[in-house]
Amino acid sequence: MSRPAPLTENQVYHGCPEDKLDFQTTEDLQDLERPYGQDRVLRALEFGAGIQADGFNLFVLGPSGAGKNELVERFLCLHAASQPVPPDWCHVYNFQFSERPRAIRLPAGEGRRFKKHMNELAEELRTAIPAAFESEEYQARLQELQEEMAKRQHQGLFDIQEEANRNNIAMITTPAGFTFAPMRKGEVIDPEEYKNFSDEEKALVESKVEELQKKLQQTIQQIPRMRKEVRERVHALNEEMVQLTLGGPIGELREKWSHLQDIVEYLDAVREDVVEHAEAFQDTDNGPPAGLLARYKVNLLVDNAETAGAPVIYEDLPNHQHLAGQIEHRARQGNLYTDFTLIRGGSMHRASGGYLIIDARRVLTQPMAWESLKRILSSGEVRIESLERLYGLVSTVSLQPEPIPVSVKVVLLGDRMLYYLLSHYDPDFLDLFKVEADFEDDLDRNEECYELYARMIATMARGLKMRPLERGAVARLIEHASRLAADQRKLTAHDRVLRDILSEADHWAGQAGADTVEAGHLQLAIDEREYRASRVRERSREQISRGVVMIATTGEEVAQVNGLSVLRLGASMFGQPTRITATARPGKGQVVDIEREAKLGGPIHSKAVMILSRFLASRYAGDGELSLSASLAFEQSYGGVEGDSASVAETCVLLSAISRVPLKQSFAVTGSMNQHGEVQAVGGVNEKIEGFFDVCKEAGDVRGQGVLLPASNVEHLMLRADVRQAIAEDRFRIYPISDINEAIELLTGLEPGEPDSNGEFPENSFNRRVAERLEKFAEASKKPDENGEANDSGGKDRD
Repeated sequence: MSRPAPLTENQVYHGCPEDKLDFQTTEDLQDLERPYGQDRVLRALEFGAGIQADGFNLFVLGPSGAGKNELVERFLCLHAASQPVPPDWCHVYNFQFSERPRAIRLPAGEGRRFKKHMNELAEELRTAIPAAFESEEYQARLQELQEEMAKRQHQGLFDIQEEANRNNIAMITTPAGFTFAPMRKGEVIDPEEYKNFSDEEKALVESKVEELQKKLQQTIQQIPRMRKEVRERVHALNEEMVQLTLGGPIGELREKWSHLQDIVEYLDAVREDVVEHAEAFQDTDNGPPAGLLARYKVNLLVDNAETAGAPVIYEDLPNHQHLAGQIEHRARQGNLYTDFTLIRGGSMHRASGGYLIIDARRVLTQPMAWESLKRILSSGEVRIESLERLYGLVSTVSLQPEPIPVSVKVVLLGDRMLYYLLSHYDPDFLDLFKVEADFEDDLDRNEECYELYARMIATMARGLKMRPLERGAVARLIEHASRLAADQRKLTAHDRVLRDILSEADHWAGQAGADTVEAGHLQLAIDEREYRASRVRERSREQISRGVVMIATTGEEVAQVNGLSVLRLGASMFGQPTRITATARPGKGQVVDIEREAKLGGPIHSKAVMILSRFLASRYAGDGELSLSASLAFEQSYGGVEGDSASVAETCVLLSAISRVPLKQSFAVTGSMNQHGEVQAVGGVNEKIEGFFDVCKEAGDVRGQGVLLPASNVEHLMLRADVRQAIAEDRFRIYPISDINEAIELLTGLEPGEPDSNGEFPENSFNRRVAERLEKFAEASKKPDENGEANDSGGKDRD
């Protein structure tokens, strides 16, 4: 197996040649109408926005910072512009069931006009009806009714009095009412004289008085009936006057709204209610009660008068009230009250006929909002109810507005893990959100992409209202986009990071008094971003340079190697070396992962150690048993260890411990390994290499150090300029390896050696030394102990 050659400067960085960019500044470029590289998302959005079948709502998947919100909103606005404007909706008073306000649907823009007409009608009722009751015609007819009643009442009493006079009986008015007494020659007889009357005369007078009293009682009993009749006639007169007053305004409104039957029926109900409460308008001093006139107003719930096309709404606080609406209350004299004018619509009402964009994580964190959203999408209508009433927490009487049908396309924005969790755990999710729009994390980088990516940058710059970028600045940003994607053949699709860098570069250009953003300004923005997040990284480097954390960058050591790890803190990520050590002694084929035993190792790391142990058994034990008891440890590591990127380094250090062959400390190793010794790609290679380079630089002059990394990771390299310069000057080397034998040769300087047909390794090869040492371990394991028994306990002491 040939020794791999170190990488050249051009292999560790994919620059963007400026001659590929045919412009001077981004002012020369046109805006990019469609997002570059997001064809899958755009096709999904186009399909989801166009299909009208039930349940085809959308879930847009993508990482944070990918610009999901801006792209989706921009696309939906363009798509919705050609669609019809949805109708208006309003609530009006229900004159039959006051606790159930009616919902009325109107064409777009008509709701505002209907509300204005009803407000004008209420104001006209306030003045016109009292004026009608004050008119001469009404007063004359009312007086006529009153006089007629008085006349009829007096006529009945007069007839009784005449009959009494004819029978020489006087009808006398007293404070207690009416009474009868005999009279003679027009004078009431004195009681003493009446005593002298004969019994026959007394009987005649008393019978006549009794007869007159009955007639008087009958006449008096008719007075309430006569008054009721007069009241009914007065009420009929009032109704007639109100009808005459309302005839013009109501008739005019009925004619204007004759094309909407619901409004015509509502206007008829208003007229009947006003007539029924006509007396309430007779208070000329205070006017009709405000509560009565408020019944004739209109609560405009959805107003699309100024909407162009279908609505596109983003709900930034998707709780139950903001989605489904709410019923507000007002305080009056220490009590809370409500009416239909305090009903407020939610974003589901406003987005009906269009699109509603919601952040999935936010709606899931709001109490019961997710269930409310699903219920609305399933039923196709919105019921405005409070959470307390909806879930039976209160039993007070409140309004129950008529449900409003909605047809809205909901677009959820969230990360992939959230989508997969909802798909797995929520049985309703896939029935309601059938369209999956998956964002690309990275975009392809090729010869054709430069112009499109430059136009995308120009579009961002104009959107940020910043200075135009020069060609060199665009080239540097494209290179940095590959670094962010950690791939020479990809460019990051994370809009937020690019926009932030552009804004910061524009700031530094302004500080320098430049009219355009140059490559130096962009590089300064990148450097400043890294510096602001470098406190922990610098403290970690300081611990190594002071010797607190032990890392060797020169010399050779047995059973010791430099591994590479990556630490992620917030949005920043940096690499640093870690010393990995091993021990080996006779035993029963056990490799102890100290990190796992200390509960600091994750499952992937534990899996890598198991693969390592099986590799050793397969390569060196043949058909026999592996007589080995070994241990691996990440020295001075006090946090969790996860991942398999150290398995190559762990294999090399363990083989060094077995063979007692020293390893070069000037190299750091990263890479995963399978059971056949093949080296596999890992992540964070740029940060790992730069981290080790910084440690070497702080330890002294960089001379001959380097990093061994998987060959499949070469196309992921986008290293810093100072690292590239050291590579160009052959002071720092990066070796791509594809097999564990290549790592062994580079670290030990010995030929690894391939087994022959008998499984024997060549003399003086590294693998031969490992095999011979393991044979000695096997012999030591089988050596009889002091009791004459074979010692196969792995060197453990007996009890």
